Amino acid sequence: MAFLALLAIFLVLQVVSYLLMPKPKVPKPEAAKDMDNPTAEAGREIPVVFGTVTIKGLNILDYGDKSISTFQVDA
Repeated sequence: MAFLALLAIFLVLQVVSYLLMPKPKVPKPEAAKDMDNPTAEAGREIPVVFGTVTIKGLNILDYGDKSISTFQVDA
């Protein structure tokens, strides 16, 4: 019986130590940093697109509010 109690305490302490362990932070790649917000740079390539696609890292001069708002209309 004492063995089972020690085993249970051991398992609980292992779980607690795993949960309290600091998690390493993964750095963001350098190439992905410029894709977050649109920029305006001279000499940057302009992509040619045929069809409907999503392009990240555009070269534009202005952009509006980047937040998303939703609302409901009662009919």
